[in-house]
Amino acid sequence: MRVVIAEDNVLLREGLLLLLASAGHEVVAVAGSGPEIMPALLEHRPDAAVLDVRMPPAFRDEGLRAALEARRQIPGLPVLVLSQYVEESYATELLAGGTSGVGYLLKDRIGRVDEFLDALERVAGGGTALDPEVVAEILIRRRDTPLDTLTPREREVLGLMAEGHDNATIARTLVVTERAVHKHIGNIFLKLNLPPSDSGHRRVLAVLAYLAHAPQD
Repeated sequence: MRVVIAEDNVLLREGLLLLLASAGHEVVAVAGSGPEIMPALLEHRPDAAVLDVRMPPAFRDEGLRAALEARRQIPGLPVLVLSQYVEESYATELLAGGTSGVGYLLKDRIGRVDEFLDALERVAGGGTALDPEVVAEILIRRRDTPLDTLTPREREVLGLMAEGHDNATIARTLVVTERAVHKHIGNIFLKLNLPPSDSGHRRVLAVLAYLAHAPQD
C-alpha cells in the first residue's frame, strides 16, 4: 500500500514511517504542515492518506480541511484522520462527505499496532474505521432522536458496526451468536427508520450516514 503521511510531530511521524514500513507498506511522501498536504496527495495519488487534524501553521483543523479537499479533488481517496482528543464535530464533518474509505482515530490508537494497521487497511479497502471513543461521544450527544429508543445491547451493536466490524466480530466481542447479532441489527434499522440489508458493508455505511447527519443539541 502506498501511503502519504501528514504529521508535524517528528517523533510520531518517524514512528509511523517505521511502523508502516515494517508492515510492508510504502510511505511515498510526508507533509509537516497544512500547505504541504494537497501537493503531496495530488502528486503521488496514494492508496491511502494518514492525516493529523491539527497541523501548522495555525494548529486548528488544517489536516481535516486537507482531507475534505483531497476527497473532492481525488474522489474515493481513502483517508484516515488522527486526532489527540475526541472532536466529534470534526468526525461528523468528515463523515458528512461520504463514509466509504474514511477513518477517524485517536492518536493513542497508534500505540496499539494491530488495531491501527487493521483500521488503515480497512479504510484503504473502502471500509470505515471510527475510534470507539468517538462513536461513544456521537451516541452520547444525540438526544431526542430514534437512538434513544435503542436498548443498551443495540447501542453496543451499533457502536461496533460504526467502528467497521462485521457480524462475526461483533458476535465474538459481545459473546453472543451471529444470529443474535443479526436480530439486533434488524431491530436497529427498524428503530432508526433505515432499510435492512444483508450486506454488512452497506449497513455500516447507512448507520454512519445516519449518525453524521443526525441533528445535534
